[in-house]
Amino acid sequence: MPERERRGELDSLRTLVVVGLVFFHTALVFSPDDDYYVKNADTTDAVTVLAGFGVVWAMPMLFLVAGLGASHSIRRRGPGGFVRERLLRLGVPLVFATLALNPLPQWLRLRAADPGYHESYWHFWPRFLTVHLDLGDFPFVLDGRYFETGHLWFVVLLLAFCLLLAPVAGLLAAAGQRAAPVVARRPTLLLLPALPLAAIDALLGMEENFAGWNRWAYLLFFLYGQAVADDGQIRAATRRLAVPVAVLGLLLFAATAPGFVTQDDPFTASTAFALVTRALFGAAGWCWVVALLGLLDRARARRPAMPREPKREPIVRRGRAAAYLAVAALPLYVLHQPVVVAFAYGVVGWPAPIVVKYTVIVTASLAVILVLYEFGVRRTRLTRSLFGMRTTPPAAEPV
Repeated sequence: MPERERRGELDSLRTLVVVGLVFFHTALVFSPDDDYYVKNADTTDAVTVLAGFGVVWAMPMLFLVAGLGASHSIRRRGPGGFVRERLLRLGVPLVFATLALNPLPQWLRLRAADPGYHESYWHFWPRFLTVHLDLGDFPFVLDGRYFETGHLWFVVLLLAFCLLLAPVAGLLAAAGQRAAPVVARRPTLLLLPALPLAAIDALLGMEENFAGWNRWAYLLFFLYGQAVADDGQIRAATRRLAVPVAVLGLLLFAATAPGFVTQDDPFTASTAFALVTRALFGAAGWCWVVALLGLLDRARARRPAMPREPKREPIVRRGRAAAYLAVAALPLYVLHQPVVVAFAYGVVGWPAPIVVKYTVIVTASLAVILVLYEFGVRRTRLTRSLFGMRTTPPAAEPV
């Protein structure tokens, strides 16, 4: 696809989700329900409610945008070239971050939970890497007492989906082309994927470690992005349905509240109430994603051409910032959780209100993550490759 067709609004949405994870994971420090690495003594139920508004759409949207990018990459490189590119862009940072970054949150968890724990990080590091194969938890095939993929579960799933689907990418594209005219005539067919999503979450259960969704539900979002999300006819149907589907999504999400509040374990319980709650959540997530796609595409279609008159400087600045962050999305994702946990470990002991601690952790984490990216990742070929970036910056990348 020509570069002029690039959907910059989806790049911006992906960046928003990645940066938003700093706010989200900091909030978990103060959540009464989540077993986060470092916990504040005082918690608030408001975190649980606000987090729900994010988990219902944010990570599904990341997988959808990733599927869209995969479809473009496969068309340019072919399946073999696509697999090589994904192993470099996802596999290398996955291995590097697992070895270099992921042990830190687990080590800080042990120190936070037990004031008498004084093992050095370098003594803990080999214990973290003591693993064995567990093929029953595919694609998370390594397991250990202290080992975890942590926030890199997204990279693990994304890499697995890319490798599994590369051989059938042509079939997916052909299926999308056949479906597009049908959906264009009957836009309400866009709601059909809500049914398998509802079934997956209801019958297989929701997984707290994967932002509340079942891992295989993310596969459907990735498939949608790869097969049809950027088809012109599908996009037109999505624009038409954006507002009513947004309203439907809000109603479905509101309907999950009784189940999530009253059930002891709504994520995995087999009661009829829990099953219905999870099904409603899956359907609501699909509606929110479709609505966001449609609303963003509407805004893009209404955007006027860039004026040629003066007063362009603010527009240029915003464009440079957006482009800078779009290129940085994966490194920022890889870096964010160890930094958040490190600052939380140092801050939760302060005699200060929750709002003060939250603000300090978020502000300091964002500043350090951006500094690490600019001076520790972006400027050398080796570090760029370790974090999944192209080793040579493209001409359009801001300096």
